[in-house]
Amino acid sequence: MTANYQLIIITGVSGTGKTTLGTSLSQKLSLPFYDADLFHPKENIAKMSNGIPLTDQDRQPWLEALASKLEESKKSGGCILACSSLKESYRKILAGGNDIKWIHLKGDRDLIWDRMKARKNHYMKAEMLDSQFSTWEEPNYGKKLSIDQTPTEILEEVLDYLKK
Repeated sequence: MTANYQLIIITGVSGTGKTTLGTSLSQKLSLPFYDADLFHPKENIAKMSNGIPLTDQDRQPWLEALASKLEESKKSGGCILACSSLKESYRKILAGGNDIKWIHLKGDRDLIWDRMKARKNHYMKAEMLDSQFSTWEEPNYGKKLSIDQTPTEILEEVLDYLKK
C-alpha cells in the first residue's frame, strides 16, 4: 500500500545547504518546509551560541518535537524537514516507523567551513563544525549527494530520486 503522504528529511552537518535545498524542494513539490533549527528550545540555542556542542540529552526533546511534527504533517500530505540528524539513533526517532525519503548532503570540510564563515546571524558557530563531523554517522540508505555542485543541480538530482 502506498502512503498518501510524502515525508522527506534532508540531513547533513551544518552548512551543507539543507535549508536551501528544502526551500527549493518545498516550492517544487508544494509541501511545507520546516527547518529543525527553529524547533530547538532556548537552552539549546544558548549552548550553541556559546560554542558548546549539544549532548544527546539536550537533543532528545528537540527530536521528539520534530518526530511529532512529521507525524502531524501526514494528515495534510506530508512535509520536508531539514535536520542534521547526525546519528542513526536520531534518525530512528525522526522516522518513527514512517516511510521517509532520506536525502543526505555531504561535502568537504573546508568547503563547508568557508560557507559557515560567510553566514550572518546564525547561532551555529563555524568553530563547532568539527564536533558535527566527529558525531556524523553516515547512513547506508537514502540518496547521498555531494554539495560540490550548484543548488539547481542538487535539486534536479533529488527530484529524479524522488520520482523513483
